[in-house]
Amino acid sequence: MGSVEVEKKNVPEEEDEESPIEQVRLTVPTTDDPSQSVWTFRMWVLGLISCVMLSFLNQFFSYRSSPLVITQITVQVATLPLGRLMAAVLPSSKWSLMGREFSLNPGPFNMKEHVLITIFANAGAAFGNGSAYAVGIVNIIKVFYGRKISFFASWILIITTQVLGYGWAGLLRKYVVEPSHMWWPSTLVQISLFRALHGKEDDDDDDNDNKKRISRTKFFVIVLACSFLYYLLPGFFFKTLQSISWVCWAFPNSVTAQQLGSGFQGLGFGAFSLDWATTASFLFSPLISPFFAIVNVFLGYFLIVYIVIPISYYGLNVYHARNFPIYSADLFTNDGQLYDIHKIVNNKFEIDHGEYAKQGHVNLSTFFALTYGFGFATIASTLTHVALFYGKEIYGRYKASTTAKTDVHTRLMKNYKDIPAWWFYVLLTVTFLVALALTIFMKDQVQMPFWGLIGAAVMAFVFTLPISIITATTNQTPGLNIITEYAMGLIYPGRPIANVCFKTYGYMSMTQAISFLSDFKLGHYMKIPPRSMFLVQFLGTIIAGTVNLCVAWYMINHVDQICFPDPKSGSPWTCPNDRVFFDASVIWGLVGPRRIFGPQGNYGALNWFFLGGLMGPVVVWIFHLLFPKASWIPLINLPVLLGATAAMPPAMAVNYNSWILVGTIFNFFVFRYRKMWWKRYNYILSAALDAGVAFMAVLLYFSTGIENINVHWWGTDNPEHCDLARCPTAKGIVSPLSDSCPTF
Repeated sequence: MGSVEVEKKNVPEEEDEESPIEQVRLTVPTTDDPSQSVWTFRMWVLGLISCVMLSFLNQFFSYRSSPLVITQITVQVATLPLGRLMAAVLPSSKWSLMGREFSLNPGPFNMKEHVLITIFANAGAAFGNGSAYAVGIVNIIKVFYGRKISFFASWILIITTQVLGYGWAGLLRKYVVEPSHMWWPSTLVQISLFRALHGKEDDDDDDNDNKKRISRTKFFVIVLACSFLYYLLPGFFFKTLQSISWVCWAFPNSVTAQQLGSGFQGLGFGAFSLDWATTASFLFSPLISPFFAIVNVFLGYFLIVYIVIPISYYGLNVYHARNFPIYSADLFTNDGQLYDIHKIVNNKFEIDHGEYAKQGHVNLSTFFALTYGFGFATIASTLTHVALFYGKEIYGRYKASTTAKTDVHTRLMKNYKDIPAWWFYVLLTVTFLVALALTIFMKDQVQMPFWGLIGAAVMAFVFTLPISIITATTNQTPGLNIITEYAMGLIYPGRPIANVCFKTYGYMSMTQAISFLSDFKLGHYMKIPPRSMFLVQFLGTIIAGTVNLCVAWYMINHVDQICFPDPKSGSPWTCPNDRVFFDASVIWGLVGPRRIFGPQGNYGALNWFFLGGLMGPVVVWIFHLLFPKASWIPLINLPVLLGATAAMPPAMAVNYNSWILVGTIFNFFVFRYRKMWWKRYNYILSAALDAGVAFMAVLLYFSTGIENINVHWWGTDNPEHCDLARCPTAKGIVSPLSDSCPTF
């Protein structure tokens, strides 16, 4: 640290400004040691292992009923003792290679190595998405449509969709990474955890009984072991623990009660889970979500699930709601039967208009339909909410970013070689040309014409800078998924794979670009050499995408009845994410928005949600101007409230119930009344629970799943015991989903 302090004395004071953001000043260190090794043997070994493990586990879990997304925080915690162990046992001898000296053990395991390992792992977690988004395209082609796509075409599709956005993201760094006003709030959580893990064990204790406290490493190992062993119960021996829906047990013959009480198939009134995989799936770990976010999600979830849906279903019978189950992601005919999608797909993998006319309109459950409506409102409300409540702040910070003095973090980063611009130009050009070749020479497999790729790339590029600025200043990231699939469905209807490819290139290119920039800001704060950052992110993405595809290919070809298991078997391989992805390909691509949300469809009224979402924040803003002393009014965040149930489906009520309950316990009560414990162990607990469940689930698959070994008793056969929740309630409708349904 001494060299840095000496350097500071020789720098003009006006160029050594502190960050103008208070949260950054309180969290990010303002010193650096450029002599610390980052490109080490330890970093490579732990980074590669972490990347492969996370990409394998997250892809493996994505097919399960409760897909557990293991984030980089697990690796952030788990690799610290491993790094220190390697620093203790590896030889410190120096070697010479091509005129350069190196050592397997250059000194103590340092924070910069740890940051690079975590970024490597983050690529393995597809920057928080779990697995590469384009794997879903492969899954629906091979499993849901029963068509073919080659491994090579699949690999090109996955890699190009993951990497394309990196090219222009690198060129935007000077606008959204280097300026001090672009502060990226989400990175501060990781920095706080890094500093806590690398500080002394007693740094965060105010009393003198430090010796009585268990170390973080020991706590991690104990919780991991307990989580690993406990998951034998909900994962194999006692699956009822996944969703304890006591209302169903209390009213075994009531359709309405089970619709309200089922955690998996209904509204989940009173349902909860004693399974961490169920609690942390879809919404990620509740332990790392701040309490204000949990409150916003709870309010939106309660409003939509317990007020809007019951009124729409039982009271107004919206869109003939009672012809269908109250909660379902399936597609139905007018008389409540499952829609036979394969009949309306011709040999050219396009819509067969004659067969579509015979089967009639595609119908959605009311819950599924309103989910799209609230999705429209969320997108529109995000635009006006950010413009009205953050517009001046964003503009001011962006303007300041071009004129503000260089802060200490930017100055310290000048000690390292920057990335030449031509690296990004080459990456962008090569990736785009490879993707273009895919659309030209393998169009029969991806359907999308070359102009679709150009349009998707232009859309993603145009939106990357403004949405990056929004994310960097407000921590809100509006998505392009519905906009992209809506646009392609209007322009090029009848072709499902073309639609999802366009959506993936448009939506994921922007998402990957923003994730890339967020990680660069983390490296900026932690003083990681930019070239090291770039290479780790790029290599990690290539490795992770390849592992994702290999796991998917194996699972598709070796798991019996994957995505379509016998309901009585209790098989976890139900592919909830891919089912919704498939439905989206049918709605937006095969049938097209004109026949669903347009004048030829049943759901045109849902387009009014765009207007409602657009105007909602305006009303809140006007009330804020009229009653400026009411401090609670600006806290009404309509994008969060309206988007609270964005994960439903495939997420289920029990996922939300358990997530909200656990998050409230730890991030309100424990945080308020046992703050030192929370500060010391909260993130460690989350990482250990994730890791324990992940390792046991893989062990169960390879020890019992392959041979189809099961335990049969009340706690495993039909684990939720809510068969009637899947029943429609309209007269004369025979349910295709359950034989137990009564006839009304």
